Amino acid sequence: MPELIIRPARASDIPEIVRWARSEEFAPGFGDVDIYRNTDKQGVWMGWVDSTPVGCIAGVKYNNIYGFIGLYIVRPEYRGQGYGHRLWEQALRHLQDVKCVGLEAASHLITNYAEWGFKTSSQTIRWQLFNAEDGLSAQAVLDPQDLNIVSGPEIPLEAIKKYDSEREFTARPHFLSQWLEHPSGKVIALIDKYNHCHGFARIRPCLLPAGEGWRIGPILADSPVLAKVLILNLLIEHKGVILIDSPERNHNAQSLLSSLGFREISATTRMYKGSHKAVLTKDVYGLACLELG
Repeated sequence: MPELIIRPARASDIPEIVRWARSEEFAPGFGDVDIYRNTDKQGVWMGWVDSTPVGCIAGVKYNNIYGFIGLYIVRPEYRGQGYGHRLWEQALRHLQDVKCVGLEAASHLITNYAEWGFKTSSQTIRWQLFNAEDGLSAQAVLDPQDLNIVSGPEIPLEAIKKYDSEREFTARPHFLSQWLEHPSGKVIALIDKYNHCHGFARIRPCLLPAGEGWRIGPILADSPVLAKVLILNLLIEHKGVILIDSPERNHNAQSLLSSLGFREISATTRMYKGSHKAVLTKDVYGLACLELG
């Protein structure tokens, strides 16, 4: 078997990785992979056989508390030759000193990951809506009235970082800054008169297997009513196929998305290796992405 050379992904590799992710129906968002690559000192690797790229993997270390594995792809014609195993070991080595490592598993891979010490936690449901031109015609009205919907430079980034850190396993300011400030898509937030955040969401264009669509994530909010406000105010400006990845444990999210016309199209299983603190899943209506948690 030819030797596999693994090296950090370069900017020039990103178009190829995006093509692979698109063909695997990951629905990559515009700019996502570049953010993964820059989230820590060594976020994404690419495997090469001679001068041919054959696979990739992301092993992102937010800090010594939490890391995440994703974007795990081997080109179909190179599968079954051990290259995927080598890429997997590369990511695990990078995250070996991290207290907890997470990933999203397709159903047929759960047993494989369990053999490496990963334990199932809960399902993540992918929801889809076709938002027609003559669909939603009115934005949700804010109640209570002491909250404002802000976007762009008006968003208090530090308030959002604080809000996010209280609902995630660990603070992720570097990732979040890049995610919210990326020029692709739009971010809105619910801010009170004291400049405190009560919810925020981002929508970005994504690549479907055929054509383009939109992905909303993250969606974090104090209540289903506020989550609905965020979603409707994004839908009013964005038409076509809309995707949201929502944690199954938030039953309010499932009810809300169903009421808005979304339907379940697929599911993955969140798995963890190591210990982690409890998080406020009830406030999480949509994940940023499945590749970085």
